Amino acid sequence: MAKQLLAATRENRSFFASLRDQMRWDDKLLAWAMSNPGLRVQLFRFIDCLPALHSKPEVAAHLQEYLGDESVELPAALKGMLNFATPDSMPGQVAATTVSTAVETLAHKYISGENIKEVLKTIERLRKNKMAFTIDLLGEAVITEAEAQSYLDRYLDLMAQLVAASKKWTPVAAIDSAEGETLSQVQVSVKLTAFYSQFDPLDACGSEAKVSDRIRILLRRAQELGAAVHFDMEQYAYKDLTLSILKKILMEQEFRTRTDVGITIQAYLRDSERDTKDLIAWAKERGYPLTIRLVKGAYWDQETIKAAQKDWQQPVYNDKAATDANFETITQLLLENHEYVYAAIGSHNVRSQAVAIAIAETLNIPRRRFEMQVLYGMGDKLASALVARGHRVRVYCPYGELLPGMAYLIRRLLENTANSSFLRQSLEDRPVEELLAPPISKGDVPFAANHAAFANVADTDYADMELRNTAQTAFANVRQQLGKTYLPLINGEYQQTEQIIDSVNPSKYSEIVGKVGLISPEQAKAAMEAAKVAFPAWRRTPVKERADILRKAAVLMEQKRAELSAWIVLEVGKPVKEADAEVSEAIDFCNYYAQEMERLDKGYNYDIAGETNRYIYQPRGIAVVISPWNFPLAIAAGMTVAALATGNCTLLKPAETSSVIAAKFAEILVEAGIPKGVFQYVPGRGSTVGAYLVNHPDTHLIAFTGSQEVGCRIYADAAIVQPGQKHLKRVIAEMGGKNGLIIDESADLDAAVVGVVQSAFGYSGQKCSACSRVIVLEPIYDAFVQRLVEATHSLNIGLAESPSTQVGPVIDANARDRIKEYIEQGKKEAQAALEIPVTDTGYFVSPTIFSNVAPTAAIAQEEIFGPVVAVIKVKDFNEAIAVANGTNFALTGGLYSRTPSHIQQAEQEFEVGNLYINRTITGAIVARQPFGGFKMSGVGSKAGGPDYLLQFLEPRTITENIQRQGFAPIEGAE
Repeated sequence: MAKQLLAATRENRSFFASLRDQMRWDDKLLAWAMSNPGLRVQLFRFIDCLPALHSKPEVAAHLQEYLGDESVELPAALKGMLNFATPDSMPGQVAATTVSTAVETLAHKYISGENIKEVLKTIERLRKNKMAFTIDLLGEAVITEAEAQSYLDRYLDLMAQLVAASKKWTPVAAIDSAEGETLSQVQVSVKLTAFYSQFDPLDACGSEAKVSDRIRILLRRAQELGAAVHFDMEQYAYKDLTLSILKKILMEQEFRTRTDVGITIQAYLRDSERDTKDLIAWAKERGYPLTIRLVKGAYWDQETIKAAQKDWQQPVYNDKAATDANFETITQLLLENHEYVYAAIGSHNVRSQAVAIAIAETLNIPRRRFEMQVLYGMGDKLASALVARGHRVRVYCPYGELLPGMAYLIRRLLENTANSSFLRQSLEDRPVEELLAPPISKGDVPFAANHAAFANVADTDYADMELRNTAQTAFANVRQQLGKTYLPLINGEYQQTEQIIDSVNPSKYSEIVGKVGLISPEQAKAAMEAAKVAFPAWRRTPVKERADILRKAAVLMEQKRAELSAWIVLEVGKPVKEADAEVSEAIDFCNYYAQEMERLDKGYNYDIAGETNRYIYQPRGIAVVISPWNFPLAIAAGMTVAALATGNCTLLKPAETSSVIAAKFAEILVEAGIPKGVFQYVPGRGSTVGAYLVNHPDTHLIAFTGSQEVGCRIYADAAIVQPGQKHLKRVIAEMGGKNGLIIDESADLDAAVVGVVQSAFGYSGQKCSACSRVIVLEPIYDAFVQRLVEATHSLNIGLAESPSTQVGPVIDANARDRIKEYIEQGKKEAQAALEIPVTDTGYFVSPTIFSNVAPTAAIAQEEIFGPVVAVIKVKDFNEAIAVANGTNFALTGGLYSRTPSHIQQAEQEFEVGNLYINRTITGAIVARQPFGGFKMSGVGSKAGGPDYLLQFLEPRTITENIQRQGFAPIEGAE
């Protein structure tokens, strides 16, 4: 059967037949891409960018930038076309027109129409060829609730128009009926995530409620019209929640008897066989069959990269043969259970389809319960061959404008040109036996992330229901411990204090998280004495022993991850996912600095004949760590374990509003085996205890993260040599930022809006790396601001512990009042584009966006440390860079652009310690993105980087003359 199908697909084939002169431009583009991997990458990047380019000179300039690189091999014809002097020259415009036309032609090959008129023509042509259809509305990202509602409305309208048109269609027996049953002529395919802009597995209940309401509206209208609805499957993170939601809705009395509904299974997922068995068991219980569409899967690159970046287990098979074999296994499962489910086999691999046909014929499966599916533009010949064999064939038809369709097009191009693609191998005229051989996996080894020298720990994957349940249990456990008292740890003993303060939940300030004992200056003096006594033994402790204590602390933090996250959420109001990521960072700091100190401990040898020269490091002495409340575990741990790993005795004075979390960290260090006096937990007032420790003559080093004002004061105070002080103090200070994010005309606006929202409003803008200025080029300014406002308005504001919350409270009343003052100031300087009403039961501040802000305005210059964003309009990219650099800070910055020259210019000229391109500007990961800035953003090397520990050490050189009476040991001498 497969040989017959393959022969039919190869008859009179012009698609990719050869590189003959008469080939169409779109064929040439793909043929060239297949022959040159470098060109493939650059060409697809250019195609991805093309819809954002609005003039021929822009197209010509980008074409030259992407394809003009020397590393890209090009056919002579295309290379010659790129040799134009300027983008606005006549040759440049010809090149732009030629390539734009070719790409449009390419898009139309895979997209069934840009409007309903074109789609109906496509449908009529398909029906004439005895093929059924399913229509998918293009549009990858739904990032606002207005867009989610629009998505539903567009589908309701689409179904109505298709059904109205269908009344004029001539019946086609092969696709409109089977086994005496009339089938729906109209079918649409929809994505669950597009029904709710904040769809998130962490908020399973909230997402289910929002999505289910819209799905019910869609299903009711579809039933009224007589249209069928199929639910697509998307990224792996959404799979379990998608299946859960659909199972519940389709068991409701109103929808239980519906048989014109479908669900998708992706065979490239490792757990897809289990999911299929679960669906079949559920369908048996339901009592009415529904369709299961089996596909290979379209997000392989995305899934493997995400898993590698997150240090998660890879959800997809890495070996294409393993996917193909799994596809055949699931095909058998579906067809053997045809009385419970209808099988829709979606593939362009003729072997995969032939296996399905063979099973169906062997089992004599009724025609109603089995159909074949192909993608529009990719399986035309195969579809015709299947129809000729008498099978029902459905064509998946994407519909929409070129701009929202570009992501779909890129996925299709990746499939067509991938080495493992059956289509590509078939078009390369591989031997029939090779093409149709049974899929045998060579051993499916998961895709390996390129962790050069350090492996980060994985954040919690809240798509896993068990891990969500673990988080809920942790919150329950932590809540039982609220209100306890936490005392200072001095010389290994917890000390009673005269002064005790309440640490409250900023989401609900009537709730006391814990009571914290604050030390007095006398107790601070005792802590310094204890550190001084402990130092000689600690500095002599082998580095391996010190490192092992830190690694034990890391293990304990991983074991207590869910509880630590809950403490962070409740004490400082950080949303759940961000709290979990902070625990990961703290663990990474322990492991990374342990590893780094072992590296540094080896020192360097520069020996010559008769002389040894050793370069070694020793600890400085006593380190005072003054940590902030916004990363109460990660930054406190990072600065503390850096000091401990390097052999310094360390006093941790946390911010008052996050002292409970610091106490939990202290407990972990004690449990890990830190000796008495080596580490001490000394909560206290910054103005008294903090100042005392900074000015103490025995303090060798101060590691500080906080405001510019306090950091500068510490820097100045530390410079004063106190009576009895025999050294100069070292200050490491990270002091915040006024971080800018540039959006140029070529940017992917979907990605840019999401990136700005996350960077600006994550943890209510209370990260030193948060985006507070968005610098947007004039041509896209209005469109960007409109979408930014809508996306921000769609965020859920509420209690930090609520899984639906994206924006929680600010830290305390002082912060709330100060931010509100800045908002009032902003209203005098610019236009308030967005303010949202918030509750006053916690320290909540509305996410606020100002538009048409002058670069010199206070809200564009001063660090606000809250959810306030200034959007600044600029004329060109040079001005954007100048505005971005026009503050006293240089911490983080970002750029959304698909223009290579702009990316290069930003790399060279954007004055920031951490520059992020086409991604969020927050969330630096230890070792991957060492963190820290310059100018007034701080002094010192980057945290989590290879230079950081050097600040805690004194380097020494030891030289020994090893000659004795004219002779010396000579290595290798006989």
